[in-house]
Amino acid sequence: MKILIKKLKTALHNHARYIATRNEIARLPLDVALDLGLSRGDANEIARKAVWN
Repeated sequence: MKILIKKLKTALHNHARYIATRNEIARLPLDVALDLGLSRGDANEIARKAVWN
């Protein structure tokens, strides 16, 4: 049971990190995003890779 709770806790933590990262990328000013070589439209993919890869 402890393992299940630990896995659930980890999954929830990772999901929260994903949401926060995605939102930060999506809210970047256009000039900053372009300077960093990021597309705000790719925020989902970038955040997923940042959290789970």
